[in-house]
Amino acid sequence: MQYVVITYLCLGILLYFLLGGADFGAGIIEMFTSSKNRSKTRKTMYQAIGPVWEANHMWLIIAIVILFVGFPRIYTTMSVYLHIPLLIMLIGIIARGTAFVFRHYDAIKDDMQWLYNRIFRYSSFITPLFLGIIAGSVISGHIDTQATDFVSAYIYSWLNWFSVAVGLFTVALCGFLAAIYLIGETNDEHDKKRFIKKAEFMNVAAVVFGAMVFIAAQRDDIPLVDWVFKNTIGLSAIVLASLSLILLWYLLIKGKTKVLRLLAGFQVTMILLAISYAHFPNFIRLKGGNAISLFETLGPEKTIYSLGLALLLGSILILPFLGYLFYKFQKKEE
Repeated sequence: MQYVVITYLCLGILLYFLLGGADFGAGIIEMFTSSKNRSKTRKTMYQAIGPVWEANHMWLIIAIVILFVGFPRIYTTMSVYLHIPLLIMLIGIIARGTAFVFRHYDAIKDDMQWLYNRIFRYSSFITPLFLGIIAGSVISGHIDTQATDFVSAYIYSWLNWFSVAVGLFTVALCGFLAAIYLIGETNDEHDKKRFIKKAEFMNVAAVVFGAMVFIAAQRDDIPLVDWVFKNTIGLSAIVLASLSLILLWYLLIKGKTKVLRLLAGFQVTMILLAISYAHFPNFIRLKGGNAISLFETLGPEKTIYSLGLALLLGSILILPFLGYLFYKFQKKEE
């Protein structure tokens, strides 16, 4: 049952990045859209994420619950040493959701709309930035559980070049996903061209920030090159990600947009696999070379069994209805 729990943890993190990340990316795209086109971008975005935007946070909740119940040491370490970026990320989620509701569902469009719009855009940038910073911090080896002062324990654990570079890379990937997803949400050729340009911009940004991640890793003695290029799985994942990107842009040029979302999701999945496979099952790398492994921090056997059973039963009950929700709203807009 431990493999069931770990599988659900990995899937929860992946799906939150692919679906919730695209939601954040919609706000990022709006941030980098000219004022004259923002209303049209906003309308398309509402069609894409409006009905189901809140459901995407389910994946984050599932991942947190799994860590809390099944891997208490990992949950405790992250909650203590990364509490500052975690708090900022959670504030961003709350601020973004609140602003989205007030500007989209508010019965009275008053003079506060400008504030809601800005809060939505800025929190859409800040939230994935700190989500990436947290992810980078977990594998960076900067978390010092033996630290004796506040700065070393709670600031340097996440405020470093590698973590910030991963945060910016995450922002670019979210923007790229959103731009690709939004291309299929409009029938207007002018809007499609705008979203294609945004996708190109975010693609270039992802390449630049991805290079920054490798440079920062080299600077901080993080064996990222070994993780990605010196094992068969990592190298294969990078090759597949590159090929899928080439195919994506080829189909986009040909005007075939049906499978673009699947290709974009596949590409990001391969990137995450390339980065994480080599150090699995280690979930957190600590300063000094130690690591916290998923298998070594499992909760009691009965707890893991109950958690795995709950996840399996929950999937049977929830996933079909979630799929129907997406289908129903997409069908409605056609």
